[in-house]
Amino acid sequence: MVAAFRTRFWVCLILTLPVLLLSPNVRGLFGARDALAFSGDKYVVFGLCTVLFFYGGWPFLKGLTGELRRREPGMMTLIALAITVAYAYSSLVTFGLEGMPLFWELATLIDIMLLGHWLEMRSVMGASNALEKLVQLLPSQAHLVEESGTLRDVAVQELKPGDRVLIKPGEKVPVDGRIDTGETSLDESMLTGESRPVFKGPGREVIGGAINGEGAIEVVIEKTGHDTYLSQVIELVRAAQESRSKTQDLANSAAFWLTLIALASGSITLATWLSLGKSFAFAVERAVTVMVIACPHALGLAVPLVVSVSTALAARGGLLIRERSAFERSRLLQAVVFDKTGTLTEGRFGVSDIVLFDSATGENTLLALAASVESLSEHPIARAVADEARMRGLHIPEPLNFKAIPGKGARAQVDRREILVVSPGYLAEQGKNPNDPRIDAIASQGKTVVYVVVGDELAGAIAMADIVRPESREAVRRLKDLGVQCMMLTGDNRYVAQWVSRELGLDDYFAEVLPHEKSQKIKEIKARGLVVAMVGDGVNDAPALTEADVGIAIGAGTDVAVASADIVLVRNDPRDIVAIIGLAKSTYRKMAENLVWATGYNAFAIPAAGGVFYPLGIVVTPALGAVFMSLSTVIVAINAKRLKA
Repeated sequence: MVAAFRTRFWVCLILTLPVLLLSPNVRGLFGARDALAFSGDKYVVFGLCTVLFFYGGWPFLKGLTGELRRREPGMMTLIALAITVAYAYSSLVTFGLEGMPLFWELATLIDIMLLGHWLEMRSVMGASNALEKLVQLLPSQAHLVEESGTLRDVAVQELKPGDRVLIKPGEKVPVDGRIDTGETSLDESMLTGESRPVFKGPGREVIGGAINGEGAIEVVIEKTGHDTYLSQVIELVRAAQESRSKTQDLANSAAFWLTLIALASGSITLATWLSLGKSFAFAVERAVTVMVIACPHALGLAVPLVVSVSTALAARGGLLIRERSAFERSRLLQAVVFDKTGTLTEGRFGVSDIVLFDSATGENTLLALAASVESLSEHPIARAVADEARMRGLHIPEPLNFKAIPGKGARAQVDRREILVVSPGYLAEQGKNPNDPRIDAIASQGKTVVYVVVGDELAGAIAMADIVRPESREAVRRLKDLGVQCMMLTGDNRYVAQWVSRELGLDDYFAEVLPHEKSQKIKEIKARGLVVAMVGDGVNDAPALTEADVGIAIGAGTDVAVASADIVLVRNDPRDIVAIIGLAKSTYRKMAENLVWATGYNAFAIPAAGGVFYPLGIVVTPALGAVFMSLSTVIVAINAKRLKA
């Protein structure tokens, strides 16, 4: 359509040149009224303007029929009526009616309208090309590894689940899959908003469209076509851009009434100037100008353009909008309720405290001894101890004679000493209860405690808990700075919930809540008169996500089709909630700016076009009115493109 308007504009501009040269009024402006005049020149002008009217004006005439068929008169109705009145009146004058033809005004009006629509559509395309950019992320070809081990380049569309592809350094991942051999870092910033390259090795998932870093990897294809992450993102962005917003309904309603006002104003203008004794040509020109300058084009674009831009910005930042109206409500949020596990916390055990009973054994020494015993176990507690030692860069000795103590711990020989890592129950059986207030304080927080015994001596204890995300602290702080209350909803016991709440400085928390009870808690919070967002994983939190004013699924990863959420966050980062609120506020502000500009412009322009400044010698021609109308539209488009996340 952009190309069609461009072609029509250039053809009509070429046809307009002889119309201007053959119009006495235009030549009169240069003191050459009779130059180039010849017998029958008015019929040549009529013929050229007939081509201009039907060829150049066709998009507007076609739009008129569509709007009338839908009973929604709007911009196209006004433009089509304006050029039809000008053409019909000028044709009648050409063939005998007394008056002054408006052919040169008609020609320039059509040119400017086409130019305005061409520029406007270029702005629209520039503002809403998010889908095109997403599609361009995928390569067109892939290196298929055949059973013989040879490589064959194939079109990405030919790939199917189970195929093996080679991805060389610097190339894009063709479709979703899992690394079979090799390791590398992947740039997923255009897909998930994660700015840093993500290191991945065998067994890790890769997303189609990600850019491979320094290593060559072989990937087994798992998803193709509509099942891939990128396809789901494209569908969500498309649906969000097409979804209507409440503000858009307001703009459409205003545009409808503006059209009726413009038609009425045009009729009143025509009747008023005729009653004041002005010529029919002058009155028609004023009426045509009113209808042109009042076109609610800018008003009709004020909201959809901002919607397209904000949706594209959100997708690039890893925020996928599924429900437009819920996203707009985000700017009004007064409370955010977080699920605990996997949202505020990492959903895995981590070492939180180390308590020493023996001053001769240092903290790192105790941890290294415990990690040595636990290194041969796959239990979550054992993995937490071993991971903490590795993270601290400790040397972990090789254990000998490892033995599991079923349900109570493990033992092994480490550096010629017998080391036990055992539960409180084991110590109680052995009559070695430490009765230490530090342990009582840790246990009251709902943390899991294991004891480390070196030889026959109780050397210390290691406490573990679901690790609080570092990002959660910043997210809560920034939300509270915005005046938003932060709460937590969890099925975990009240001691754990109390500890997490205190760690993060939450305003309130609800513990030991079953999944089917979560939605009831959301209702209770809403009953306080608060606009509430629920943030969860989109599975067991589905009822609560649906009940909240805004449902946000966090950490969806590659599974972005979370049916119960209004907004899907690709990353496991609660700070993105702050980004949602910020973008929602910026989006609403841009919508308001565009609406104020579009309505305010028309409120001033219609009287000016009708001739209220005529006594001052100021007359707005139809062509000048078209310039002002197009300029208003371009300003709205530029303002929308200036939206920042």
